[in-house]
Amino acid sequence: MLVLTRKPGEALLVNGSIEIQVLEVKGKQVKLGIVAPPEVHILRKELFERIREENL
Repeated sequence: MLVLTRKPGEALLVNGSIEIQVLEVKGKQVKLGIVAPPEVHILRKELFERIREENL
């Protein structure tokens, strides 16, 4: 696992086409902004797992 430290306003790129920006940090909560091509599906992990379980 790659672990990075970012401050609000800083970003990282995944595969050159997906940008993940740290918008805000409040206590234990981090607000992220994600810019990605429309063909890239973005889901929270818990939602993805719930959908996967329903489809089994």
